[in-house]
Amino acid sequence: MRGSCTGRPIMALFDLLGRRWALRVMWELRRPAASFREVQARCDGMSSSVLSQRLAELEEAGITGAREGSGYQLTDQGRALLEALTPLDEWARRWAERQRR
Repeated sequence: MRGSCTGRPIMALFDLLGRRWALRVMWELRRPAASFREVQARCDGMSSSVLSQRLAELEEAGITGAREGSGYQLTDQGRALLEALTPLDEWARRWAERQRR
């Protein structure tokens, strides 16, 4: 995995999640499984090459998976990661509110 040469798993994770569209793909897969085209539409029509690359990277990391006939979805590990990000989402909402004042 790119970014893991430091020996710090958190840095490898941040490298993966920091790639353009990676978090958005995860976010859109929190709902029921979706076909490639459905994921692409949920992501505002991102290019198919970028979506293909992100899905492959997230699948390699064990965060997403494709099931024949049912499309793409988060794995148990992916759902756990999304849940772990909840406190960060809450912090970001408070921060955004302070920025608006």
